[in-house]
Amino acid sequence: MNVLILGSGGREHAFAYSLSKSPLLTNLFVAPGNAGTSNIATNVALNITDFEAVKVFVLENDIAMVLVGPEAPLVAGIYDFFIEDEQLVHVNVIGPSKQAAMLEGSKEFAKEFMERNKVPTAAYQSFTASSLKEGMSFIDSLKPPYVLKADGLAGGKGVLIIPNADEAKQSLEEMLVGGKFGAASNKVVIEEFLDGIEMSVFVMTDGKSYKILPTAKDYKRIGEGDTGLNTGGMGAVSPVPFAGEELMKKIEQQVIIPTIEGFKKEELVYKGFVFIGLMIVNNEPLVIEYNVRMGDPETEVVLPRLSSDLLAHLHAFKNEQLDKEVVTIDARAAVTVMCVSGGYPEAYENGMVITGIEEVTDSIIFHAGTIRQDDRIVTNGGRVLTVTSYGANFNEALKKSYHNTAKLHYDRMYYRKDIGFDL
Repeated sequence: MNVLILGSGGREHAFAYSLSKSPLLTNLFVAPGNAGTSNIATNVALNITDFEAVKVFVLENDIAMVLVGPEAPLVAGIYDFFIEDEQLVHVNVIGPSKQAAMLEGSKEFAKEFMERNKVPTAAYQSFTASSLKEGMSFIDSLKPPYVLKADGLAGGKGVLIIPNADEAKQSLEEMLVGGKFGAASNKVVIEEFLDGIEMSVFVMTDGKSYKILPTAKDYKRIGEGDTGLNTGGMGAVSPVPFAGEELMKKIEQQVIIPTIEGFKKEELVYKGFVFIGLMIVNNEPLVIEYNVRMGDPETEVVLPRLSSDLLAHLHAFKNEQLDKEVVTIDARAAVTVMCVSGGYPEAYENGMVITGIEEVTDSIIFHAGTIRQDDRIVTNGGRVLTVTSYGANFNEALKKSYHNTAKLHYDRMYYRKDIGFDL
């Protein structure tokens, strides 16, 4: 079958890498893709939120499956666009409906869904500019630190954790009145701080049944020891060493099952991946957030550990037959280290020439922000490359990733040297 992946990051390269191994695959396209995807697929210059342009390409190239990588097309309603068009309704779109995508598109919507379906989460309230005073009072009612979340999509940067009340109030005003995150912070969710250890669980569902993918833990802060600004992610480890059988059973019973049953009960059409961000507090799972797609860079450690045929699993979504699929997982650990542009997550420059990729052995390089210029590969984003390695445990895998990361070079390249430090 012919498959189109939408997106241009490390996640989409990891999807292309996994799907390219399937005997079911005929042709693979990635829009717009990057320098890495161009080695294993055909890159297509498409604006992935221009659904009419996507439609033309899908029809001209006999595409049977569209796998949506990032959140923006999902929140904009690409699933609904296909399902409501008689020329496209036969295409298997991997991703939820517009209404279900609100689980990521609105923090308030997600919190209300969790409350209705008894999914454990932190106490919260949401505020707009007109209820700024009430927001200030709510901050006074909480213990520090304070968690402020822009309600809408803010590219993974709309969450602030602030140590003192005065700063929290100032930030609330900057978000609601000053438009700190643009329209995303027209509404702000303030919630209690959960003191625990983070992990992520990934589930794929055809709307009827579900399969649990490997667990992962990512590292969001730019600085070592989890300091500095939030980023899209600086590295990831899979599996999470502390997620034993007892904890995973709790997560399935208390979080995954109520979530999937909630989709059915509320008639949220969901055929895709569910990313569940968790905080484990005293060995109890609480949900921090839902994402309606795979995370990045977690995908770069989760998919390499999938030893069964991902394309076959996704193909089963069309007729809700995922329950018949057997998902098998590689027992080895996987670790990825993210190389970023100097200055990221704030201002950075593109166009730096990357060298050393061909010297990497015994690791997989997933491209994120890269493009080809003539015979060179240059940087084209804040997060540039990830180096993924296998090992008997995460320390062994990490050692390999760091060994190979040291072979890469571009001007002002930066990576964290302490991934997995808290494990």
